[in-house]
Formats: sequence, C-alpha cells, structure tokens
Amino acid sequence: MTRSDAAKAPSQRMLRVGEQVRHALVAMLQRGDLVDPVLDGKVLSVTEVRMSPDLKIATVFVTAFGVDDMQTIVKALASHARFIRGHVSRDLRQLKYMPEFRFRADTSFDNFSKIDRLLHSPEVRRDLDGDED
Repeated sequence: MTRSDAAKAPSQRMLRVGEQVRHALVAMLQRGDLVDPVLDGKVLSVTEVRMSPDLKIATVFVTAFGVDDMQTIVKALASHARFIRGHVSRDLRQLKYMPEFRFRADTSFDNFSKIDRLLHSPEVRRDLDGDED
C-alpha cells in the first residue's frame, strides 16, 4: 500500500467516532425526538457515518424503507441538522468538537439489488450452468 492509499483510508479513531455518532443518531430517531411531517411514519435507517479526518464533519448515510424519493427525506433531515446536532451532543460529550452533520441518501442497497438481479439473470445463469459440465 502506498502512502497516498493509506491517507485515503479512515483511521481507527475516525471509524470509532463515526460508529459512536451513528449510535447516538439512531437512539435519537428511535426516541422520536425529531418531529417533521415528512419524516412521520417513515422507517429511517442510519447505515453509515463517515467522519472527516479532523472529526468536525460527519457525513450521515440514511435510507428510508418504502420511500421512492430519498431527496425529500435528506432535505428534511438537513433542515433539522442544528436541532439534531444539539440533541446528539448529550450523548457525545466526550468529543472536543461536535461535528457538523451532512446527510446523504444511501444507495448501497440499490447497488446490491442491481448486482443480485444481474447474478440471477438468464444470461449469467446459462454461463454458470455451462461451467459445471
């Protein structure tokens, strides 16, 4: 691994703090502290939190099950970012700086289902069945 590859990989501290922030966000959402008509009745999942190297910016990847337009969910969460930051700060008192939250739609599930459809397509199945002979 070259020096530039190592610089791109998150440090253990970034990973640990990201997971702590994710747990605090999930706990806040489960308690129902965030009241918004766009988010009411939606099942939200915080799939990942990526921290910047200085731990001042947290990129939060969310998905909502049964929702086609994730941008409305992301915009609603972004509009409440300061409120969320204040509520989560109670659970993250050990951090020197409370990170700024940036919300993004998680597209990894879409990618997984696309790959799954490709693997189960007749063309791929035919190629796999031909290898067994």
